Amino acid sequence: MAALWQIPAVQTLTWALVKVLIILHAMLGVVSYLIYAERKICGHIQARTGPNRVGPFGLLQPIADVLKLLFKEEFIPANANKVIFHIAPILAVFPAIVTFSVIPMGPPPMFVVTDINVGLLLFMAMSSLGVYAITLGGWASNNKYALLGGLRSSAQMISYELAMGLSTIPVILTAGSLSLVHIVDTQAGWFHPFGLSFISLPNWGIFQPYLVLPFVIFLITAFAETNRAPFDLPEAEGELVAGFHTEYSSMKWALFFLGEYMNMMVICSIAITLFFGGWHGPLTDKLPFMGLVWYVVKLAAFMFFFIWVRWTFPRLRYDQLMGFGWKVLLPASIVNVLIAALWLYGKGPR
Repeated sequence: MAALWQIPAVQTLTWALVKVLIILHAMLGVVSYLIYAERKICGHIQARTGPNRVGPFGLLQPIADVLKLLFKEEFIPANANKVIFHIAPILAVFPAIVTFSVIPMGPPPMFVVTDINVGLLLFMAMSSLGVYAITLGGWASNNKYALLGGLRSSAQMISYELAMGLSTIPVILTAGSLSLVHIVDTQAGWFHPFGLSFISLPNWGIFQPYLVLPFVIFLITAFAETNRAPFDLPEAEGELVAGFHTEYSSMKWALFFLGEYMNMMVICSIAITLFFGGWHGPLTDKLPFMGLVWYVVKLAAFMFFFIWVRWTFPRLRYDQLMGFGWKVLLPASIVNVLIAALWLYGKGPR
């Protein structure tokens, strides 16, 4: 056994598995209390208290919800496609867990599960799988309202994925790599904007003039990709009963929402990685664990912003949603790719 442990490949695989298990259990715990945080923030925005009965300040409410869903009777429509009906909720959770394996949450190698040279491409591929969960869930239910919710989702996600993919190209041009670890490394240190020596800014993407518009586009498309208001057309409770998950109950229903919040964490992490320096911040060069602290702080700020937007802005009409994606975001992202290319060409070799 000791001789087996001496093999470098075995050590690498073992540590990767340990990190995956830590991330998986941490995500499950964080998601439970992220839902609690959303309900409390929503309550304050709407001038009410939110959960406050189960445990002090309602802190045991997520545990009570999980127990309720575990023991709740499950209902499966008689004419449903049972195989796909069972697979769809799993597809909602799987992409988020896979994507987290390539996100740097601190200085490598301790806080990175794996560094592959196509990490950003993996994120785009996994995010496109999310549409299958919702579309197949709506179709397998044999319910016209669920099917319409799934069809809305497929059209919405495909439309906004184009703009999202194009918004990441200026970042790729800047870093010269698709590796998320390398993209974060290129944002280390400080710089003087416009050659002004008395001003120092973090070398994050958001402070580069040609990356501001890509960030705005990425942020808007992130709401559409995670089906968050004001882009939550796949649910649209007032029109489609409950949307694509109308016929789901018990833990299968919970898996869809678990996937939604996990995907929200993933897309916030990608936004941090591409535009806000990832884990970089004060003291990270001296204290490596501060990288994880800064990553968590930035992630919490982004997730609060997602929650605030959901309970502040009204839902768009379907034609407004599609028109905005195809007529505004897509042309703007194409133009910005050209601007970024010209900007970097003008700067000369790095």
